[in-house]
Amino acid sequence: MGLKLKIISPEKIEFEGMVNSVMVPGTKGCFQILNDHAPIISSLQPGVVEYVTSERKNSLTIMGGFVEVQKNVVSLCVELE
Repeated sequence: MGLKLKIISPEKIEFEGMVNSVMVPGTKGCFQILNDHAPIISSLQPGVVEYVTSERKNSLTIMGGFVEVQKNVVSLCVELE
């Protein structure tokens, strides 16, 4: 596993840990983030964030937000339903 993922909502930290991949609902379409992804900042539309840990596949429904990727660190600031 090469990505550190942190998902933050206004209420709390929803998830923080190492993952294999993250799929996010970008405003121009869904995209996947893998190890060594290029740096990016993108807005997110309502949809489902999916992330895969070594144990299982997880999902979180969001109302929108932002994602930042930099040096294998993925930060999501999201609003939940």
